[in-house]
Amino acid sequence: MTAVMPWHRAAFADVLGRKEKLPHALLLHGRRGIGKLHFGLALAQAVLCEAPALGDSCGACASCTWFQSGSHPDFRRLEPAEDSDPDDDGPRTKASTQIVIEQVRALSDFLFVSTHRGGWRPVLVHPAEALNPNAANALLKNLEEPPAHTLFILVTHRLHQLLPTIKSRCQLLPLPAPRAEDATAWLAEQGIDDAKLAAAHTGHAPLLAMELQGRDYWAQRKRFLGHLAAPQIDVLTAAEQCNEAGIPLLLEWLQKWTYDVASRQLTGVVRYNPDQEKALARVAAACSAVRMLRFHRELVRMQRHAQHPLNVRLFLEQLLFAYAEVASPRTATA
Repeated sequence: MTAVMPWHRAAFADVLGRKEKLPHALLLHGRRGIGKLHFGLALAQAVLCEAPALGDSCGACASCTWFQSGSHPDFRRLEPAEDSDPDDDGPRTKASTQIVIEQVRALSDFLFVSTHRGGWRPVLVHPAEALNPNAANALLKNLEEPPAHTLFILVTHRLHQLLPTIKSRCQLLPLPAPRAEDATAWLAEQGIDDAKLAAAHTGHAPLLAMELQGRDYWAQRKRFLGHLAAPQIDVLTAAEQCNEAGIPLLLEWLQKWTYDVASRQLTGVVRYNPDQEKALARVAAACSAVRMLRFHRELVRMQRHAQHPLNVRLFLEQLLFAYAEVASPRTATA
């Protein structure tokens, strides 16, 4: 049975408490990695359940069994799919980043025929910002006049990217991130070794922290931050040793590092990298917080356009030379 995250149970109970008066479309929004998809799936299963226990799904009826096996005839899930099937001897096609109009059009037969079990007809769209413009406009038509007992559940990490017309036809439900102590406790229960660091580094997004396990993520991060913490960064060596991590990750680590440097100087608090507090304090004492914040904002802007630089090594060298200049004591009073 799909479980709602502990920090969302109150919100889930509130939604199910008005099950018979649910809107035709709910838009779940909040930060990535906090359990919004779990919430949406649990809600879909709960409205389909034929023997709900205390308002939740029972996990044992025919509908719950079908749902858990991914074969419920009255449920549809729209997500980015693979662009095409791989050839027998060819490389696997990369997953698409978009939900396309053909996927939305395929809902027509589903929406306008009788349900198999005579109950709800939930449609989960995740993440909703993956709808390309044509798909978003096609979905909009379904949102305007859906059949009775149809429930659209849209899940988004980036509410600002959705069409205003889609947002206006949904009831918005913001889902909060857990408190720091709750995120840490939950990660510890899952067997994460340094749960406090994992929670802090992901901004208390426990499911995002779980995705990082079993990879070389933490070793690569430690290597990169070691270069940033050096009294004098060796840009060429750092670029050579760290470029395999990829620009998106390196930019993310550098963003969090520069934020922590400025935060440590201005407030005494380290948010994302508590294991690097001594190094951050040393860098913060030597540089200008204003210049570091300006550089941080530039990194945030850069993240939107630097997913696929032509030359990763050269791009990283430029980034690190810029960081070295900002972190230099010579520019602290500039």
